[in-house]
Amino acid sequence: MKLRTVRPLILPVLFLVGWQLLAVRMDNMVVLPPVERVGGILLNPTEPLISLGSLANNVFTSLSRVLIGYFLAAFIAVPVGILMGYKPRCHDLFSNFFGIFRPIPPLAWVPLVLAWFGITSLANYMPVQSGFLYLHFRKIQISMVFIIFLGAFFPMLTSTVYGVQSVPKTLVESAKTLGAKEKDLILKVIIPAAAPSIINGMRTAMGVAWMCLVAAEMLPGSVAGVGYMISHAYSLARTDIVIAGMIAIGMVGALLDYLFRSIERYKFRWLYRSGS
Repeated sequence: MKLRTVRPLILPVLFLVGWQLLAVRMDNMVVLPPVERVGGILLNPTEPLISLGSLANNVFTSLSRVLIGYFLAAFIAVPVGILMGYKPRCHDLFSNFFGIFRPIPPLAWVPLVLAWFGITSLANYMPVQSGFLYLHFRKIQISMVFIIFLGAFFPMLTSTVYGVQSVPKTLVESAKTLGAKEKDLILKVIIPAAAPSIINGMRTAMGVAWMCLVAAEMLPGSVAGVGYMISHAYSLARTDIVIAGMIAIGMVGALLDYLFRSIERYKFRWLYRSGS
């Protein structure tokens, strides 16, 4: 086996060995459970965890919340970012306004968000008050989605504006000289040229949204999700579930990041060939 294949496994193996040795020495399940106890939860994700539901069900609920907030942010941030980057007047109009809110941490919005939305869920706005989707959307509170939306919005907006503004002027002028209309200029020149920066911003935004998740799921009204599972397990002194939930968050976050990197490498191969 080549050293290059083994090298990425060295630190994880050393970490697990150190964890197990320390857990055996401490012999305290509340402070540090052994590796096999946490591994048993991760390897059996569909088994119920006391009154918390299964790990898989909580991950699915968390992922639903993240994706809803994330795609809402993308739906607004990317078009607005393109407009701000392409039209100087729009940039002047929006930049100061967004500049006020961008430094505010998403969690600072929690008291205000609770005052606005309370524990209202998306199910309240569904026309059908029964079925799987209704029961699932009852777990997705608007306040949580809004916090995740805020976390994802500004990284996407900033990267989109930067990407559009970084498009070479010669490229734009050449397209205009060849008779490109404004619609074609945006769709066929500006967006493709800015796409690497936009995708990179979306990847960063997904990481921020996923980090906001745990705090969002600790808001009042949450009855499911990995953040809720961690918080409730802590109150029951189930450190093994707490650690399993933390690892699950890390694994899903790493998988989502890997998917974005794969898209970048596939769609923008020329960037990697050039060594940038």
